[in-house]
Amino acid sequence: MRLHRNQLPGLARNIVKALVDARDIELPEGGRAREVERDIEAVLGHYLDQADQAMSRAREITQQRGLPQGEFGRIKTLAAEQLGIKLGDDALDYVLDQLVEMLMRSSNVDEVYAADHQLRVRMRPFVVAEADLDGQVEAEVRGKLKHVAEGTRTWEIEYARIKEDIRRRRGV
Repeated sequence: MRLHRNQLPGLARNIVKALVDARDIELPEGGRAREVERDIEAVLGHYLDQADQAMSRAREITQQRGLPQGEFGRIKTLAAEQLGIKLGDDALDYVLDQLVEMLMRSSNVDEVYAADHQLRVRMRPFVVAEADLDGQVEAEVRGKLKHVAEGTRTWEIEYARIKEDIRRRRGV
């Protein structure tokens, strides 16, 4: 699952609107939608921070030990497990679980009427749509970087440059 930080405010706004409109959650009198949006942004931002940390740790270990680049994915998964997060196919379910947990505990939400699985079902399309947009950019970037070994310093620099160029052209 790939999300970019500038996607978080819009994603949080869409999730809160959908949950309130479906009456899955109730906000205090006077509404605190913006506070709930900030809570969602905080959960997602924390996940992105931890995922970045896992990537950095994996890169560091791979370089320190002189491991082949084919080992990078395995090392990245191990680094994520040490941080207690999920990456790849399990990331979406992990993030949705974190969001449900936050909704249950947030002082900005008066009542949660929907069951956990209903909340996940309601939030999933929004997260998938945002992640898919970034996934399309990711696929295009990786297509242009086939000739560079992933995890190397050159790959990191070129990846950032090409991704920013594609995002700018798409207006993302």
